Order: sequence, then C-alpha cells, then structure tokens
Amino acid sequence: MFDTLSDRLAATFKNLRGKGRLSPADLDATAREIRVALLEADVALPVVREFIAAVKERASGAEVHQALNPSQQVIKIVNDELVRILGGETRRLRFAKHPPTVIMLAGLQGTGKTTLAGKLGRWLKAQGNHPLLVAADLQRPNAVQQLQVVGERAGVPVFAPEPGNGVGDPVAVAKASIEHAHSKLYNVVVIDTAGRLGIDAEMMKQAADIRDAVSPDEVLFVVDAMIGQDAVATAQAFLDGVGFDGVVLTKLDGDARGGAALSVAQVTGRQIMFASNGEKLDDFDVFHPDRMASRILGMGDLLTLIEQAERTFDADQAAKMAEKVASGRAHEMTLEDFLAQMEQVRKLGSISKLLGMIPGMGEMREQINNIDEREIDRIAAIIKSMTPAERAEPKIINGSRRARIARGAGVTVTDVNGLLDRFGDAQKMMKQMSRGGGGFPGMPGMPGIPGMPGGGKKSRGKSAGKKGKKPNRSGNPARSGNPAKQSGGQPGRTSPGELPAAFGGGAFGGGSATGQPGPDDIDLPPELRDFLGGGPR
Repeated sequence: MFDTLSDRLAATFKNLRGKGRLSPADLDATAREIRVALLEADVALPVVREFIAAVKERASGAEVHQALNPSQQVIKIVNDELVRILGGETRRLRFAKHPPTVIMLAGLQGTGKTTLAGKLGRWLKAQGNHPLLVAADLQRPNAVQQLQVVGERAGVPVFAPEPGNGVGDPVAVAKASIEHAHSKLYNVVVIDTAGRLGIDAEMMKQAADIRDAVSPDEVLFVVDAMIGQDAVATAQAFLDGVGFDGVVLTKLDGDARGGAALSVAQVTGRQIMFASNGEKLDDFDVFHPDRMASRILGMGDLLTLIEQAERTFDADQAAKMAEKVASGRAHEMTLEDFLAQMEQVRKLGSISKLLGMIPGMGEMREQINNIDEREIDRIAAIIKSMTPAERAEPKIINGSRRARIARGAGVTVTDVNGLLDRFGDAQKMMKQMSRGGGGFPGMPGMPGIPGMPGGGKKSRGKSAGKKGKKPNRSGNPARSGNPAKQSGGQPGRTSPGELPAAFGGGAFGGGSATGQPGPDDIDLPPELRDFLGGGPR
C-alpha cells in the first residue's frame, strides 16, 4: 500500500546524499517533494501542512546544521514526524478490572468488521484470554452465519441467539451476551455491530444504544484503508456522533494509496490500535507507529519479523538443528530436515512479505513481487515423492530414481536435479559453518563460498595463469602481497580458519594478534544476545 510513497521519499532523500551542508534551497526543495509525495498518497491536506511545517522547523534548526551527516539527520526528522502523525507510541487494549472486558466494533458496511471480529478473537485467545464473539449485526443478510463460520475457523465461541436477516433486537442481544459471558466465565466479549452504506441517523442511534446498554471498555472504529480521505471524514463524523476509543485499519495489503493510515490518527486524535494486512485470520497484529514509519521509509521491520519467527518456529526442532551444526554433525542433515526448515519458513506467511521486512530490500521490490510463492510447495512435493532411504541418503538417487520422483511430484527431472544441487550446497555451507566455529561463509579467513576469500576451492580466474605454467613471481619483497615479506619477516601461513595478522587477529572466535579487541570482546545488547542464543557478550 505504501510502495509509491516509499519510492517517492527514497528518491527525495537520494538527492541529499553527498552534501556536507544543506542550504535553505535544499531544504525547501526537499519539503516540496515530501509534500507532493504525501498528497499523492491521499493524505489529508491539514495533516500534510502540519507535517511539512514541523519538518521544516526542525530541519532548519541547529540539530541539522551541527550534524555530521545532514541528509541522515533529515531522514531521522521525517521518521520522527511520521511516527508522531501515526499516533506516537503503541496503544494497547485496556482490560476491565472486573471481567468481562467488553469491546464494541463499529464502522461502515464493507469495512471487514465481521472478519475482523474473528481475527481479534483469535488474537485474544493466543494471548491467553477466553473471548466470546457476539452477533449483534442483525440487519445484513447472513451476517450472523458469517460470524459463526469465522468463529469456528478461529476456534472462538459465538453468541448468536437471533437468526438475523432483519429479525431480532441488537441491543437486547448485546445485553444478553454480557450475562452469558458472566455465567460461562468468558473474560472478553467482542460485539460485532451492524454497519451502513453511509453515516446516517439510524446507524448512529443503534450504535449509541448498544454503547449505552453494555458500557464497553473499548469502542473500536473499523476503517477500510483503501477508501482514502473519505475514511477520515467518516471517522470524524462517527467520533462526533457516537465516539470511539481506537481505530482498526483493514485491507492494508491492498494497492490503494494508504492516505487513511497516515491521516486518521492525527485528524481524530484516536490512535490506531490494530492493523489487518491480509485475508487469513492470522494476518492481524498490534499497530506499531514506529515500525510502520520504518517500513514507509524503506528501513524494514526486523522486530515484527523476529516476533513472527518466535511465534511460528518450533523451538525444539531449531535446537536440534543448531546442535547438529555446533557439534560438527552437519553432514547428518537430511532432506527431511531440509523439508522441515522450508515448512517452518512457510508458516511465517508470504515470502515476499517476509523479505519486505528486511532493511534495504525496498530497492528489490520488483524482484520480490515476482517471487513464486508455490516454489516451496513444489520442493515439498519432490521430497515427499522420495522413499525414506532416499531422503536420508540423497547420494543413492540415480537417473532412474530421479525420473520416478519427477513423475510422482508432477515436475521435470531438471527440477529434481536443481533441488538436489541446492541441498548439496546447503550441506556444504552447514559443514563450513560448523568447521569454522559457527561463522558465516564467504568472510575472510573462514571456510566460505568457493572463490571468496578464506574458504572453499580457489577460483580459476585469470590470475591462476595457464594450465601447466607457474605464475610469474617477483623477487622484490616490497611488491609482494604477503605482509610478512613486506615487513622483512619470514613468510607465514595461516590456517583455513585464521585471519592474517594484517587483519588484526586469529580465527573468528579468537583474539587479536595486534592487541585489538576481537569479536568475543564485543558487548552486544541483551535482547540481541538472547535472540542469537547466547552468542558473543
């Protein structure tokens, strides 16, 4: 949704690079480009004016003039202001002191309230709560049945005493749901109310009556992020007529310009609390203004990626694989392990979405969007077409076996060959990492990718000379590439896992021959150290 805005902002900041000092003309041009980018993203005009005024005021102050890199300081200012207009700090749900906590969903018809009720119920259940969904939308045809289906998929019970389709009193249903929650010990009640095609007096009155009847702890206004500035006008009218405590954005995965997300919090003064970015029930999470600003500026969202991995990955399986690598048994990795790792990644969701959360991947957006999400399914089909013996020992897979596997998986023999080649490369990389003490391939002085410094087979480039001929060697020590020769000492040899003295030390895990601190002496933040599994201090 924010791709166009991200591209425009990236092009604007690119013009600032390399400038040691920003003149007033540079700041005016930058502010003008940012203003155009925001207006093209359908951000409300009052929000744009306030945003640009704040950026210009800070950018023309001492914090930029005294900065070592003014362009980066401007980017920081824009990031700070984006976080501010998106709501500032993350807003969490307020739970009642005495259960049940009552959450009322309101909004126009077609914004996705019923589906959102199921997503919210599933999220609350994952947080350790016992939610109850209430079907109080008795006007829209089959709204009650839809909520029952969504609730069943989410594993959350639904309270639906009335059939709907114009039959029943929504206010009475809402009241009865609170009593039902008390008797069945549900600690959260999510009430799905009726929407309309536009703001009207009847809708306002019904929503106000339900609010007065159940006294909700949170009234959440559901906004379709694809309808642009009209979403802001609707939110303001609903705020004046009924009132709400927070905003939920739906359809953030759409291709609209996304101005509602950047406007609604600033205009209404109510923070965005949740965001839905897909059709699946797990495409839902708390809205973090700082992370959204980071995505808009193309800086990725590693925290969300880490949180998704922690929720999805099997800790025992990951520990077994790490133990294999650490103990030097990487050669024991089988195609079963390979398939398990691929399926773990698959559980994280769309591969293109995951890559989009990595910093710097915004420049490769076109390639990411062209990723074939079914490739993992093809790999799974190929591996599952093998016998247990073939998965455990791929070396026994000869030509006839490959043809049989290809027929079973519905692919070509070339696809099977490609998978086996990739698996062989993965095995080699794991062996190199375990041999190098858990290092990364391709880094100097460590086993790595063939042709890269410090590991693998030597590449046969032009410098190797013709076959059968020795390369010319100079007898002048000053022209030698060996640091020991240049210093007049005896030429020394470094082991495959050891850095030359000129690079400041021994192996990756060892100290420094020059007295400089090695990687083991680096103090990492506690959160990063815990995530890496107790790596360097």
